[in-house]
Amino acid sequence: MDTSIRYGGESSALRRKIGDYNPPSPTVKYAGNVSAVRINAKQKLQFRDSNILLQLNGELDTGTGAPTFLCALVRQFYPNLSASLGAGLHYDKNEKLRCTLRGKKAYPVASNRFVNFVLKGRCDIDQELNQPTPHGALELVWNILDFQKDQDVRLKVGYELVDKIPYVQLRENNWTFNADISGRWDVRYNL
Repeated sequence: MDTSIRYGGESSALRRKIGDYNPPSPTVKYAGNVSAVRINAKQKLQFRDSNILLQLNGELDTGTGAPTFLCALVRQFYPNLSASLGAGLHYDKNEKLRCTLRGKKAYPVASNRFVNFVLKGRCDIDQELNQPTPHGALELVWNILDFQKDQDVRLKVGYELVDKIPYVQLRENNWTFNADISGRWDVRYNL
């Protein structure tokens, strides 16, 4: 299970306690005047001997004690094409239930398989099937294996095509930092 603790807001509200050696499990604290911590859990279940998997994802808001969203997706991977397609249902506390369709295609830069242009898109459709909401992005993705011993790093520089917002993501084995030009950001620690 891929579980992460995510926080977006003031950096003083997130503290990670680490011992002198062999860090223990992370401790996340937040101050009284900031938003609550959201705990995200993701589980991927692969169907036997196939490139199809069921992806379950959910997020719990510790401030309200209620789920922020729940999502179930069936994803098909096409390794020879460096592509994937997915379809599923997404429940959001604000928008209720909606259908989600998504696709992703990677285009290698020159002969280096660690640097790719990635084109990805998603379309959310409401319960009445009459209001599609498209999303899309173009990313330059650089995977750096063994950046340091036993540490892989992924750098993404992207552009949201619909919202027209550039963004950056830096991911290390357990940590992910996301930021965009509009001032939105979040930090995640994957347990």
